[in-house]
Order: sequence, then C-alpha cells, then structure tokens
Amino acid sequence: MATMERAGSSAAGAAREYLTFRLGNEEYGIDILKVQEIRGYEAPTRIANAPAFIKGVVNLRGVIAPIVDLRMRFGCANVDYGAVTVTIILNVRNRVVGAVVDSVSDVLEIPAQAIKPAPEIQSAVDASYILGLGQVGERMLILLDIESLIA
Repeated sequence: MATMERAGSSAAGAAREYLTFRLGNEEYGIDILKVQEIRGYEAPTRIANAPAFIKGVVNLRGVIAPIVDLRMRFGCANVDYGAVTVTIILNVRNRVVGAVVDSVSDVLEIPAQAIKPAPEIQSAVDASYILGLGQVGERMLILLDIESLIA
C-alpha cells in the first residue's frame, strides 16, 4: 500500500529528460521524446516561396522532411553554419521535421519542481512557445514547446 502511495506522489513531480542545445548565447531544451535523431548539418534543397526560416527539405531514408532554422524562426541574427551546427530530427504530430541549431549540449533530467514559469517579458521567442525555465545547477534552460513552435 505504501508503495502505491509513493508511486503516485513521485509521478506528480516526475522528472523529464530534455535535449539541450544552443542558439547563440542562449541554451534551450526540448522534450527528448520528440527527438528522432541528431545529424550533422547538410544543405537542404530550397523550396520556392517558402518562409525564410524554412531552409528547404532533405530526404531522410525516403521521408522528405522540411528543415527549419530555429535562429531565423526566432528572428535572431543569422550565424554562419560551422562544424558543430547540427540538425535535430524531430517527430512532431506524426511528421518528421528538422531543426537547425548551433550545437547540441547534452540530455538533462529536470524535475518538475525545478521548472519555473517564464516571466512576461519581450524576447526573441514568443512566450506561447516557452514551457518554462529549467534550473539545473548554475544553468538556466529555456524549455520549448517544440510542437507548437514547429507546427
């Protein structure tokens, strides 16, 4: 009986894992369960009349996936693609989508109590795409709702 009670209370404050990545000087996190794979950046095939933040499409083992540059999506300054630039392949709403980021850091487990609501301030990222701010030691992560952002 006590085991059932502990299981119920720990589920309410369960920790979740987030893949962390960098865009410029900021560090972000997305739910690891949305990540399919991480690939080195390769130039996609451009699509005519696509929004500027859609870099094009790539063929991933027979699946054509749009590639979104998150820096451009957030309206950040354009950064050159380098050796550490990667594409995070996501499975969002049963669609495969790539997200270009400056670099991938690591996977962190963040307990629910370490996630605070984002303050209402003007920023490059629309507040509706932010799940909260995760505190891990001295690091502050901006946790994104990647489904809403990519959709």
